[in-house]
Amino acid sequence: MTNWIRACGLDDIEQEGARRFDHEGRTYAVFRSPDDEVFCTDGLCTHEAVHIADGLVMDYEVECPKHAGAFDYRTGAATRPPPCINLRTYPARVEGGSVLVAMPVTAV
Repeated sequence: MTNWIRACGLDDIEQEGARRFDHEGRTYAVFRSPDDEVFCTDGLCTHEAVHIADGLVMDYEVECPKHAGAFDYRTGAATRPPPCINLRTYPARVEGGSVLVAMPVTAV
């Protein structure tokens, strides 16, 4: 079961840009591709837990601001060391000008 939540407005993210958002004690990053698609990953680099949304976004890649490692934000794949662990990704879509992200519902 998934829960779609509003992360931000589409206009809050530049093309080839990223935005951080926090939800239930976790940090995520939302990306806007050159062709206006949206993607979501965990918000912390898997190498040193730096906010990945603060990194340089070019085409479909985000560069970690600390050690210049990189990830393909569409798949979460680590594409340049030092990170060797992929980022987790989450379904994202645009609806009514808002970016929605599917968050797993945790059992209580």
